[in-house]
Amino acid sequence: MSQNKVNANFQTVLGQALSSPARRMVLKGGLGLSALALLPETLQSAFASPVTGNVQSGLGFHPVDKSLLDDVLLPPGYRYSILHATGDGMMPGVAPYSNAGIESDDWSGRIGDHHDGMELFYVDDKGRYSAKATDRAVLCVNHESSADAHFLHPKGQTSAGSTGKKFDQFGAWDLGDRPETEVIKEINLHGVSIVELVREGNGWRYRVDGSLNRRITPETKMLMAGPSDSLHQINRYMSTRYDPTGQSSRGTLNNCGHGKTPWGTYLTCEENWARYFQITPESAPLQPKQIAALKRYGVASQPLSKDLKKAYSQGWHTVSSKDDRFARWNIALLSASPEGDFRQEANTFGFNVEIDPLEPSSMPVKRTAMGRFAHEAAVCAEPKAGEPLAFYMGCDSVNEYIYKYVSEARWDPADVGGGIRVGDKYLNDGRLYAARFNADGTGEWLELTFQDPKIQSFGGYRFSNQADVLVHARLAADAVGATPMDRPEWGAVNYRNGDIYFALTNNSAANRTPAKVNAANPRAYKDPDGIKRAGNPHGHIIRFREQDVRSNAKVFSWDIFLFGAEEDDPRSNLSGLTAANSFSSPDGLWFSRATGICWIQTDDGAMTDESNCMMLAAIPGSVGDGEKLTVANSMQVGSEKLDGSQETFVGATLGEARLRRFLVAPRGAEVTGLTETEDGRTLFVNIQHPGEKTPALGGKDQFSLESAWPGNQGYGQPGRPRSATIMIQREDGGLIGL
Repeated sequence: MSQNKVNANFQTVLGQALSSPARRMVLKGGLGLSALALLPETLQSAFASPVTGNVQSGLGFHPVDKSLLDDVLLPPGYRYSILHATGDGMMPGVAPYSNAGIESDDWSGRIGDHHDGMELFYVDDKGRYSAKATDRAVLCVNHESSADAHFLHPKGQTSAGSTGKKFDQFGAWDLGDRPETEVIKEINLHGVSIVELVREGNGWRYRVDGSLNRRITPETKMLMAGPSDSLHQINRYMSTRYDPTGQSSRGTLNNCGHGKTPWGTYLTCEENWARYFQITPESAPLQPKQIAALKRYGVASQPLSKDLKKAYSQGWHTVSSKDDRFARWNIALLSASPEGDFRQEANTFGFNVEIDPLEPSSMPVKRTAMGRFAHEAAVCAEPKAGEPLAFYMGCDSVNEYIYKYVSEARWDPADVGGGIRVGDKYLNDGRLYAARFNADGTGEWLELTFQDPKIQSFGGYRFSNQADVLVHARLAADAVGATPMDRPEWGAVNYRNGDIYFALTNNSAANRTPAKVNAANPRAYKDPDGIKRAGNPHGHIIRFREQDVRSNAKVFSWDIFLFGAEEDDPRSNLSGLTAANSFSSPDGLWFSRATGICWIQTDDGAMTDESNCMMLAAIPGSVGDGEKLTVANSMQVGSEKLDGSQETFVGATLGEARLRRFLVAPRGAEVTGLTETEDGRTLFVNIQHPGEKTPALGGKDQFSLESAWPGNQGYGQPGRPRSATIMIQREDGGLIGL
């Protein structure tokens, strides 16, 4: 049945059966008839919550075609300029970036690499946070990875006596020592760049001499904060030679998604930090509990040996210097207790880190109450005075979970502008939950508490206390039975109705077969075209609505907003995509307050034979506006063909009027990170790792470049590709997207 017929039947039945006031109440709710009928009777009325704000009926730009060109493509009538790129100076006296890898400074005065999540903060005339637009601002930009750090060195990454050859994309090195000058640059390109912006005409520029400019790196001192009743126990997991008390740590790493707090601070999320660590052969034997914890987080769990063919780290621990800056990446047991080595260094990563971008002297704080995992986004639901705050978080790996943190403190609007002190109030004491998506279109938040018998008796790992639960939140979510998802990436809040969206980027054939699907992750198939990956290669976007749109709700309703697919594959194209809006592997998600548009960014490896990564604009509906759907699955596994079906719930088909491709990136780049000016007339977008597939070295000590952007467009020195933040505007100065 078509969606139009479903909606028509829905209104006809209600018109006959309900009085006018009751009919209006249900029609304003978040569930269509088909989904509402599937809920238990006791929950049907609870989910009928109002949708507020105006809903746009269509997008106002011409969709961008797929592209394999080495540039940023936008619709007619739009233009972009580059705000800053990898290596640009952000402190006075820093030499211009050579783009040849010859820099000898430690990178702490330069823009980092692999631009990712970001947020804009306005500054008033007294230098304080302003909730309203001004002509002065700071932009916080995350820097995720050093996976292609060979661009930062003259001939690529090297190790002593080595050609610099890596085993794989994660930076697996031979056992030779690495040069200190290379490693210190690679360490400091991570973290966060905070740059001061000033308005110039209709645009913005960043000030190299801005008083608020600041780099947060893996070497920046940070406080470890957490629940008042268990912080002393948490500190025991953080104790190292750097700080035997465990009350502080050094730095932040692999900064991907982000969040903005209602009081005006920045949350940077530590994502895939696990593979930066190694265990050297002289380590004492690890205990079974240590090994179990390390394996669950993907951290090295056995010492290097000749039989271990791959060393999953950047080799930072191999620098011959006795400096702890390098020794800390070796988590071997080298002393009688954790206070004498760095065996627990990996425990200090995997958190949301709060930064006050307008107070350069303030120390960042790691918020342990929000759990430790591969954090991807920390999006706050719309705050309501007198109610707790809710932050939604994904764990970015296949078969991981979606989490929610709910503060004990209730929101007081007077706290706006209060900085880190206010963060202590809301982010140290609260409850952590993992999501379970039920087959009937409902869901539950499962609290991760040591008081739960399922956690106390969990056979895969013996928890000691609540601190253990927070530090090993992945294992706790295993214990309570949360739903493993298809790689949860960014989350976003539709501010107009409170719905929460999460990008589920993709999953592999090893994890998604017709026998391993569920209602929230319903597809298992082999892409018949191009790259021909299997599992759920194109991903999907799920969304949910809390009961009564309350931050502390324990139950929710859900459906699938969009399925990624190639438009010419009818088996997998469940959202009716066309050449104007087909996409794969959704990653970044962000809602505009000015226009209501849901922006979707991709990190694609399955459709890149026909298009570079992209960004799309969508005009969303609400949870339950679609129908129930049976997904037919089929996959060849070895010599066996597996078939099956899975019922799920899908949102209304948007069509080209409400879903269009807005941007296509340069070759090899991921599109990730988005924020806008308050008036909706300037978008800031990050272009990450163009030329990612460039080999470390080509013939005659030259790179064989996949991309040359942005130098090929006249920005900086030409040659090697660079990550960058771009500014997008309409040529007529109008609202972006409408």
